Amino acid sequence: MFPFSYTKVSDTSAAVAAGQRGGRYVAGGTTLVDLMRETVERPEALVDIAALPLRDITTTANGGLRIGALVRMADAAADRTVRTTYPVVSEALELSASAQLRNMATIGGNIMQRTRCTYFRDVTAACNKRQPGSGCAALEGFNRTHAILGGSDQCVATHPSDVAVAFAALEATVRLLGPNGERTVPFADFLLQPGATPDREHAIQRGELITAVEIPAQPRPLRSGYLKVRDRQSYEFALTSAAVALHLQGGVIRAAKVAAGGVGTVPWKLPAVERHLIGKRPSAALWTEAAERAADGASPLTHNRFKVELLKRTVARQLRVVGGTR
Repeated sequence: MFPFSYTKVSDTSAAVAAGQRGGRYVAGGTTLVDLMRETVERPEALVDIAALPLRDITTTANGGLRIGALVRMADAAADRTVRTTYPVVSEALELSASAQLRNMATIGGNIMQRTRCTYFRDVTAACNKRQPGSGCAALEGFNRTHAILGGSDQCVATHPSDVAVAFAALEATVRLLGPNGERTVPFADFLLQPGATPDREHAIQRGELITAVEIPAQPRPLRSGYLKVRDRQSYEFALTSAAVALHLQGGVIRAAKVAAGGVGTVPWKLPAVERHLIGKRPSAALWTEAAERAADGASPLTHNRFKVELLKRTVARQLRVVGGTR
């Protein structure tokens, strides 16, 4: 591990000032500390923000939900309001990592975590995300777990977060505090596809601090849930996943929110699936028809072609679980 300075802050203004000077924020440390041990990350300064007052879960004025950036994953999953109003969020959290990590890791840190691509974490391998211009070893290497959606000739690494898939489906926003004050970024714009700049992963500016994730008010009643398909049941990242939220009224689907994980360079919203569901009555045939659109635009690699069909089946299965059949 390389030398670094360490500063602990207790208010947001001090945190922003330290971040503006180039400090890297750390709270639970479940991702950044690992990367530092492996010398993938070499920050010169750490800013400990664990003491900041960002641990509340509250209902917003318009009936949405605000989850503070420093709320631990386990606490968010167990929160009564989260569990009853947005089961898709609590289920995504409970299917993440291990119980020990969920007791330490925060919501803000989770959506900021970096890819689990083995080439990114191997400092001897070519990786444009770690070292721009060095190449992408995954393109010609073993790419079974890599992205089939949103990739580029620079990077095909998947985003590892489960709860980010739920936030993408629900069209959440990220609240930021920085040197120029507060701003809000739609979740769809917060995590960036690699394009020609795979090392730029977030729409976060120097010194900015995540203060909360907000889920907008949804039509009620709302059924929702999260399905994760992986090689083993415990402590494994998704091969595919599906976050589904459906508003049914009078036996008809009036609103649909669907996103996929494990297949995209960012959590992948599925608008074509959503559009196919609106105005129709739940049925086994409808779930299959809608899910056929889940892999639209996919560009599979040598070893992950199976993800195209697996994604469709994952989405169809979760639509059936959440929406039921007649």
